[in-house]
Amino acid sequence: QVQLVESGGGLVQAGGSLRLSCAASGSISSINTMEWYRQAPGKQRELVAGITTGGITNYVDSVKGRFTISRDNAKNTVYLQMSSLKPEDTAVYYCRMIIRYQYQAQYWGQGTQVTVSS
Repeated sequence: QVQLVESGGGLVQAGGSLRLSCAASGSISSINTMEWYRQAPGKQRELVAGITTGGITNYVDSVKGRFTISRDNAKNTVYLQMSSLKPEDTAVYYCRMIIRYQYQAQYWGQGTQVTVSS
């Protein structure tokens, strides 16, 4: 059984920063892609950022230059450093990992609320 636990969300003023963390635990042989998604009220869930095993990153255009995704393979953890936050960044943020043990499967975190006030 694999569990992803997120932390770091909260309320911040526009222009501020937050750092999200997502740690995987359980039966894990390797973790391939690690990603962050977000879902705002009334909107579809969107991919915010991703990072491969080799450290290649990708970002949605709206967060480029403001958000940085990173990973610590020894800790099975992915981070999202968010800076220059805007009210439109307000959403529930979810991490997703592709994890291999006896087989490969995707796992999701429980979500963490990020609220940016104007």
